[in-house]
Amino acid sequence: MTDTAIDGDIKPATVASYLRRHPGFLTDYPDLASELTLPSANGPAASLSVHQLRVLRDKNAELETRLRELSTIAGENEALMRRVHGLMLALLGAADIEETVRNVVHRLTDDFKSERVRLVFFGDLAGLPDEPWLLREPRGSAGLPEFASFLQHNDPVAGRLAPDKLHRLFGDAAPDVRSAALMRVGNDALLAIGSADADRFHPGMGTLFLDMISTTVGSAIERARKAA
Repeated sequence: MTDTAIDGDIKPATVASYLRRHPGFLTDYPDLASELTLPSANGPAASLSVHQLRVLRDKNAELETRLRELSTIAGENEALMRRVHGLMLALLGAADIEETVRNVVHRLTDDFKSERVRLVFFGDLAGLPDEPWLLREPRGSAGLPEFASFLQHNDPVAGRLAPDKLHRLFGDAAPDVRSAALMRVGNDALLAIGSADADRFHPGMGTLFLDMISTTVGSAIERARKAA
């Protein structure tokens, strides 16, 4: 639309400004609303009512898409909650520290479809099994300089890890791990989950369930340690 005067000194910009300040104007003049036409990028000009109907349909389609997305997310969260609940029950039924850590790895591998799980224990905790997925660091957190920053903040971390961290956790399998999640487990251990999928764990994902897993595992290990 140009600024050429419509009638006398009335310009299109003046009309547009007036209509914006009086959105109910066409309610008082329904015959005008039916006569107005709007350009369409996908076809011939359409009446105002047809245009409004198209806008409403587009908005409705967007809402339906968003609703489906939210429904999918809700379903995924419900499934994760059931898995965390199953992990909790399995750990509550463990008789000692060995059964506890075995249940942790078993549940994370089977229920959570985790490809590689590592438990790194600080110090020399008695009763731990000799397994490839269980690592010991007798010097405690001081013996893990690669993870100094992570251990200082204690918050779960998800994403791609530096090569030195991957090698420390996964050894020769490190090149196969393209994303990982790290969790501090109480004061005794570090829990790591590695995946060949680069998008499985990423910085933008929520850490609520990682927090729940680390808290559950940490409490179970502490209980088993005290009972030993």
